[in-house]
Amino acid sequence: MCGIAGYSLTPDSPIERTLAAQALLAGIAERGADAVGYAHRAPGVGSAHVVKQRSGASALLDRIGVPADATQLLVHVRDYTKGHPSIAANNHPVRHGPVVGIHNGLIVNDEEILGGYSCARAEPKMTVDSEAIFAVVAHTPGEHASLERLRGAMATAWLDERQADVVHVARGMGRPVWLGSGRGAVFFASTRVALEVVERFLHVKLRKHELGEGTYLGLREGRVVARERFVPDMSYVEENPLPPVRAPREAEFCLTRLAALVAAAA
Repeated sequence: MCGIAGYSLTPDSPIERTLAAQALLAGIAERGADAVGYAHRAPGVGSAHVVKQRSGASALLDRIGVPADATQLLVHVRDYTKGHPSIAANNHPVRHGPVVGIHNGLIVNDEEILGGYSCARAEPKMTVDSEAIFAVVAHTPGEHASLERLRGAMATAWLDERQADVVHVARGMGRPVWLGSGRGAVFFASTRVALEVVERFLHVKLRKHELGEGTYLGLREGRVVARERFVPDMSYVEENPLPPVRAPREAEFCLTRLAALVAAAA
């Protein structure tokens, strides 16, 4: 079980970028402690800036730094299943060519999919299954029905460096994604609670709903600009499902520390 989160903002949004990233991270911290990372990007900029490390969220919370001009963010905490976290390339955000993405779930036909791409597994000893998602979207840009090739559980989001201003979010089967919309801002996270953490610390009000399975969204400048349906492979059965709360102490620490940071800045 992992946690994903992120946002798309208007360039003139008053939301404090770093605080928003910290709130999202605190909100998903309980879902994994094997690795943590985030990526951000400013309007009109193709390349994403990626930070990740082998630790829980608590070891990164104070050190998050998101520039004031960044309008796109991905955040991830990892409870690994395939691809040992001692190999940095296995930790999220994961890169495949021009695509940088995050994933909660397990793709079971990843080797089959990645076997078709000569550029796969570019990083030494990389074995994470999530790369299959980002290979599919990298090689079939805009063809979101291609996500139907993936077999397993999936909630995912990615930045494509060929599309400078879009945050892509998709929910397949077996893992949740919640969307929270406000003025000039769209947030997404693995749980409703994570969005409520954003509301609490950023003093914003969000309209919240859970995405249905087989939903793709394109987010640009704080709005949903594309919505498509795809048919995920529903044949996968998780034999030993993990509980969603994997690191409760990480959540407790992050929420307490975030409250202290906000109080000190007031």
